[in-house]
Amino acid sequence: MEDNINIKKVKKKKVSTDKEQNKKLTSIAFNILAIFCIAIFCFAITPKSFQNDTFYTIAVGQGIREYGIDGQDHFSMHDLPYTYPHWLYDVIMSLIYDFLGGFTGLYISTVILSIILGLLLYFTLKKITKNQLVSFAIALGQMYIMKDYVAARAQLVTFILFVLTILFIEKFLESGKKRYALGLIIIPILIANLHSAVFPFYFVLYLPYIGEYLVKLLIDAHLPHRIYSKYLDISIKRANKKLKKVSKDVASSYQKKIIDLNKKVEEEQVRFEAAKAKMVEKRKRPYKLEIEKLDRVKWLIIIMIICIFTGLLTPIKDMPYTYTLKIMQGNTTSSISEHLPLTLIQSKSTLFCLTLTIALLIFTNVKIKLRDLFFLGGLTFLALTSRRQVSMLILFGGIVLAKILVDLINKYDKRGTEQVIDFMTTAVGEVLTILFAFSISYYVYSPSIGASYIIESSYPVEASKWIKENLDYKNIKLFNDYNYGSYLLFEDIPVFIDSRCDLYTPEFNGEKGDDGKYDGQDIFSDYMNISGIGTYYETKFEEYDITHVMTKTNSKLNMLISRDDNYKELYKDDNFIIYERENANG
Repeated sequence: MEDNINIKKVKKKKVSTDKEQNKKLTSIAFNILAIFCIAIFCFAITPKSFQNDTFYTIAVGQGIREYGIDGQDHFSMHDLPYTYPHWLYDVIMSLIYDFLGGFTGLYISTVILSIILGLLLYFTLKKITKNQLVSFAIALGQMYIMKDYVAARAQLVTFILFVLTILFIEKFLESGKKRYALGLIIIPILIANLHSAVFPFYFVLYLPYIGEYLVKLLIDAHLPHRIYSKYLDISIKRANKKLKKVSKDVASSYQKKIIDLNKKVEEEQVRFEAAKAKMVEKRKRPYKLEIEKLDRVKWLIIIMIICIFTGLLTPIKDMPYTYTLKIMQGNTTSSISEHLPLTLIQSKSTLFCLTLTIALLIFTNVKIKLRDLFFLGGLTFLALTSRRQVSMLILFGGIVLAKILVDLINKYDKRGTEQVIDFMTTAVGEVLTILFAFSISYYVYSPSIGASYIIESSYPVEASKWIKENLDYKNIKLFNDYNYGSYLLFEDIPVFIDSRCDLYTPEFNGEKGDDGKYDGQDIFSDYMNISGIGTYYETKFEEYDITHVMTKTNSKLNMLISRDDNYKELYKDDNFIIYERENANG
């Protein structure tokens, strides 16, 4: 009889082991499938044509390799100081361009970074939610919405570093292992050198965790009870002191008061214990909001304080600390598209995701952690104030949405995702999944088929060649438009302005006076006024001693200059026109 029982136990244990083994193999098979599909999709969303920032990135990186970080701009006509806010990224991109295939090398590197971001999102979501299917779907959705932000720019690297930050924070709070703490200290050093403009945002990622921790401490402090108990204690002590000093006739009233106060102390303690027990019971079954007290957050605060000083580990001085403040003080935020406030109706994908998240919270029986609510609320506010922060809302709001979806699935159909994964890892399921991935990837990639690295309708490729062949381009003073100035300096043509907007504002090229104002040149405002016909162009051209003008053929400025006898047309194609200002030296 005993042998039969032992045999059954062995068989049961073997069945359980086999199930665990099969589950592990299925998980591995799904990971391989997800990696393949995400990689294909991330390749598809990576644009082949480069943005204007890429051109100045190459040129600035080459300049750093030649001149070092000398605090001087070498590409505009204005002889301005320059602080190289993403010097390390510029150098790396210039090395790829010069030694690893030119624009093809840059395109391949952008594809690789895009794939890394997509896979990192998937594994971060998987670690946090413990659900492979939801993590796979959300990661694909995030990358699709993020496609406009995937470019050969420093921001793509910082997206990766920010997602790593969340992963390391979550893993550190879960395990307390030192390697995650070390990773959290290394990341801001990289950010300070790769893209110092976003250095302050690194610390924003800590705030929801710290905020939840402080709220929990405040709740657990039971301040109303402590304050009232302290008040009663002081009152009893005062009554006892007066009791010793008063006559016997008055003493009875103080004795009665002391008895009443002691009774109130007992009543308050009973009331507090009942309220405390009720609160503990309520926390076990919260309605919507979950508040966790993670003890390791106090160590996270220490790590964050250490990281504050990592911004000093860079050759660009205090730029990681001052860049954002100076940008906010300047006037570029009201003129450049990515700095303008977000209109939700113009970003339908963001509006859809926010609406879905709010609807799930309101109309379903799901819960949200306080730190996630802080994340969602804070990032939504940042996105509404500046379009460039929409990318952060997509990255980290997607993590919050994934948590909510997993909570919903676990409540209503926990086995559902497991069954879908089981099917997707069969031969038929894998074929169908890969075909689906290829289909949507082809749909996204199709506009890039036949695309060139440089869009000649946006950048003066032929006009730049003409300038270099026909003009003493190193000595002319050329007025140009903001959007293609970076391409001109890439072609080694000195520019009036380019998309390094900070360089052309007094906050960055001047010194702060005793009156709190900067004494630098406001070239950016002058450009905006000239191009927008907000001022008479000739007055400013005389001030800057402009000798030549390049503008788009359909620009407002061209409508006026084309009728001005003082300007001689030298070159024209379908998109660009070049004039010589005949009285430039007169």
